[in-house]
Amino acid sequence: QIGNRGTVTEAAGFNVEEDVNRLRGAMKGAGTDEVAVIEVLAHRTIAQRQRIKEAYKQTVGKDLTEDLQGELTGNFENVVLGLLMTAPVYDAYELRNAMKGAGTEEAALIDILASRTNAEIRAITAVYIKGSSYTVHILSVTFAVGFQDIYEAGEARWGTDEVKFLTVLCVRNRNHLLQVFKEYQKISGRDIEDSIKREMSGSLENVFLAIVKCLKNKPAFFAERLYKSMKGLGTTDSILIRIMVARAEIDMLDIKTEFLKAYGKTLHSFIKGDTSGDYRKILLELCGE
Repeated sequence: QIGNRGTVTEAAGFNVEEDVNRLRGAMKGAGTDEVAVIEVLAHRTIAQRQRIKEAYKQTVGKDLTEDLQGELTGNFENVVLGLLMTAPVYDAYELRNAMKGAGTEEAALIDILASRTNAEIRAITAVYIKGSSYTVHILSVTFAVGFQDIYEAGEARWGTDEVKFLTVLCVRNRNHLLQVFKEYQKISGRDIEDSIKREMSGSLENVFLAIVKCLKNKPAFFAERLYKSMKGLGTTDSILIRIMVARAEIDMLDIKTEFLKAYGKTLHSFIKGDTSGDYRKILLELCGE
């Protein structure tokens, strides 16, 4: 298991052959038994799903991902394919899709790059470079920066030295940065988030706010992203899917707690009211009651 606050945990009595047969049976004949696909894949960890993929290849002689791709469609398919990837591969896949074609899906970059640890980002970068000619440019600077630097780069000057800001935010460990934010408030009399909103705009503001929010409380950051993906008319399915798939095994329990605390409704009820069909069913399984 890659985390210990997830809704998806290791399946007790895991039997890889049984799971392979169940999935194989789900795709036999006309139509697909989506319930079987959900029951197997939404209740296995990433490591267990990798074993299922390997065993399927050996037993059936085909690629499980490709077989499911041929059977499923739409958002349900997107969730299932995401579940079949390892964490760094899924993140790299989402980043690549976000940067494909004209324009960039900024939300994916923010969700992933602002929230992952340095080790996770290194793993994503390794996958990304292997599979593509692009490189994910991650700022890794090692020189020391003092408490005054954020204030002097921001509020104390006309215009903002964004590089200095980025350096401080990207280099430091979490405990150090939370201390920096406290000192910043003392020096400037203003919360770091307020300063970012005053000093910056557009994509840069969004990125910096996301980094700060993740450092302060990562589950609350994801709860807010989920809420915004579903509130109002329509749903931003790409964000909803990405967070539900990526965090199910890590901190979904905490995300659900923060969601209820902030919005007075359960994440389960929000997903139920905003989605439908097999897509709704698999998301609710990942969410847990």
